[in-house]
Amino acid sequence: MHLLSINLGRLQPLEIAHQTTPTGIYKNPVETGQISTLGLAGDQVADQEHHGGPDQALYVYSAEDYDWWMEQLGEVLEPGTFGENLTFSSFGEGPVRIGDRFRVGSVLLEVSAPRIPCATLAARMGDPGFVKKFRQAGRPGFYARVLEAGLVQQHQPIQKLAAPSHNPTLIEVFELWYDKTPDPAKLHWILTAPLAERARAVYAERLQSSEKP
Repeated sequence: MHLLSINLGRLQPLEIAHQTTPTGIYKNPVETGQISTLGLAGDQVADQEHHGGPDQALYVYSAEDYDWWMEQLGEVLEPGTFGENLTFSSFGEGPVRIGDRFRVGSVLLEVSAPRIPCATLAARMGDPGFVKKFRQAGRPGFYARVLEAGLVQQHQPIQKLAAPSHNPTLIEVFELWYDKTPDPAKLHWILTAPLAERARAVYAERLQSSEKP
């Protein structure tokens, strides 16, 4: 398992729902990247309401998932196409769980939430139906908080430090997002994990609603 690509984005216009909006989803590879608790230095985030911040400092995707998408779509997709900051060769053995940690050089990341697809991703892919495709694929990649900052370089080895096996998997959290009648017990369980604050607020609100008489 190694760091395949470091991807940095600058704001540029993108037409979304017939409106031109700035976005940082277009990423270009760089050989090295300085990572702080707020993310990759120089990477620009347009929609700071839904992206960025300490709990979603970086978005990470894997080359194995890209291989699957290229087979499905019949086209070549370069690292960074989905707007991720870091492209790993893989996520290692077993499912990714909330709280899993990945060591890349001096940098230590902790998985905090799955990526929920939005209209920006669909516009980036030039496919209005891509949000649905991404959801159905069940390959969301993950947001991460930065526990230890530092410099990363292409081709660095990655070490996975697994979270406890009772922590929810990334896919379980992802699927629960779309469950219209979630089990309160499952919501309670999901909320015991070190979720990103944005995701935590959504699940906590749904739990509160589900417990109302």
